[in-house]
Amino acid sequence: MTEQALSENWATLWEAFADAQPDHTAVVIGEHEQTWRELDDRAARLTTALASRGAGAGTRVAQLMFNCPEYLESAYAAFKLRATPVNVNYRYKAPEIGYICDNAGAEVLVFHGSLGERVTDARPMMPTVTTLVQVDDGSPLIDGAEWYHEIVDAAEPAQRIERSGEDTLMLYTGGTTGNPKGVVWRHVDLFGALAYTSYATAGIEVPTTPADVGRIAAELQADGKSPVMLCAPPLMHGTALFLAIGAFVMGGTVVLLGGRSFDADELWALVARHRVTQLSLVGDAFARPLNEAITRAGADGPDLSSVGRIVSTGATLSVEQKRSFQQAMPQVMIMDMIGASEGGPYALSMTMPGAAPPETAIFMALPNVVTIDALTGELIPRGSDEPGMLGASGPMPRGYWNDEAKTADTFRTIDGIRYTVPGDFATIADDGTVTLLGRGSVCINSGGEKIYPEEVEVAARRHPTVIDANAVGIPHERFGESVALVCSVSEPTEADDVIATVKETIADYKAPRRVVFVNEVYRAPNGKADYRWAKAQALGAS
Repeated sequence: MTEQALSENWATLWEAFADAQPDHTAVVIGEHEQTWRELDDRAARLTTALASRGAGAGTRVAQLMFNCPEYLESAYAAFKLRATPVNVNYRYKAPEIGYICDNAGAEVLVFHGSLGERVTDARPMMPTVTTLVQVDDGSPLIDGAEWYHEIVDAAEPAQRIERSGEDTLMLYTGGTTGNPKGVVWRHVDLFGALAYTSYATAGIEVPTTPADVGRIAAELQADGKSPVMLCAPPLMHGTALFLAIGAFVMGGTVVLLGGRSFDADELWALVARHRVTQLSLVGDAFARPLNEAITRAGADGPDLSSVGRIVSTGATLSVEQKRSFQQAMPQVMIMDMIGASEGGPYALSMTMPGAAPPETAIFMALPNVVTIDALTGELIPRGSDEPGMLGASGPMPRGYWNDEAKTADTFRTIDGIRYTVPGDFATIADDGTVTLLGRGSVCINSGGEKIYPEEVEVAARRHPTVIDANAVGIPHERFGESVALVCSVSEPTEADDVIATVKETIADYKAPRRVVFVNEVYRAPNGKADYRWAKAQALGAS
């Protein structure tokens, strides 16, 4: 991939969008619409408020919110300050929230009031957090917090400052040790990963100044060539924020769900109301209920004729769901991508209007993608039948926050070229066809959410009767995989009691949907878990 030509903080680029198209709708969240003028003004006021409370360059600003205008405003304000936004999954319980804020060294936490009880419980675990900013959603103000709307309304817009493409964003994702890990992206690398491809695909020369970035976005919007992009995942996942950044570059509008759980009917209503041109989702976990909603609505359903592209990343989109989309929207092009928080995309599977979709998990590798021998660390020639780990060169994160070992394992330099290697195994044929074999680790992918066994096992062993436990992924019709727990107990125990214990300390979606009791959990002589054995037990009990 060609080196990106522009090294800027994203706040400077967003300010260029605000200057070039102030009255253009930047974002729609449910029933709420916000222009660039409004977004820039509120973010600038929040910048002043946070600066007066000690935030500045390098400060980590944690965001624990559902989809809302305040999420984008606080991310934008962090960029303006040269601070680092940090995503926190709103499904997390107090120990997980405390861990991320402590691990990141967050000093500011912006959160929805309905999550306030968890924040209160997490306070002893996150000693670096000195500023709590609560977004009003009907819950009382917790001790030590300030109202978001009050500090914004009381502040003057901050003056614009010089910034650097070396400034960072931190995206927390699942870790193999059971704790999430912060992926550190420089703004310059995000520009290369998100904006460069958009310009190249559209045949536009990559701009060299922020003013050119704003001008191009405004021209595309005026010519009717800018996207209206609806992102089904929530902003806290990072994928949505990255997709929003890519849409803004092209003068687009970003549409997000306003509800606090995925609602297929709400999504299709937003598509029809705002004439959405691109829909972004995460595999069958989103596609299946979307197609079911279309079937339920029948001939009286919303108008979906504006949709020209459906893009899936983070989990495989099955051929069956692609066919269902084609039946409902024959004009649509479907793109299935292999990507990760650590970089990519690695490979694409494109289905043009009217064409038969390729088989599930069959993709075409991008030119900068290789496979790497897991044992030797050497590149595997294309055309080999030997499975290897997918690696991609080009713009990528600097590494994981405070984890040199994991950084060295995932971001590898081979023959002078740096690759990001998150652990997906595949083969690449001579013609570039990628056959995806799955994550080489024991990570469970449930609807695009990474769930690692160790965190489930640790939570399960808190139950007083659980002696030992292994967590594995088993097939699930909608989510691809769900969690099953194979455990031994000291006395007869109800599965629901074990599940409830797990939910006390980790997010509900990580809890097992099935518990299988065995006399003894098998382990190898060195004490390591045998996950093949555990999966066989879980599947045998189904």
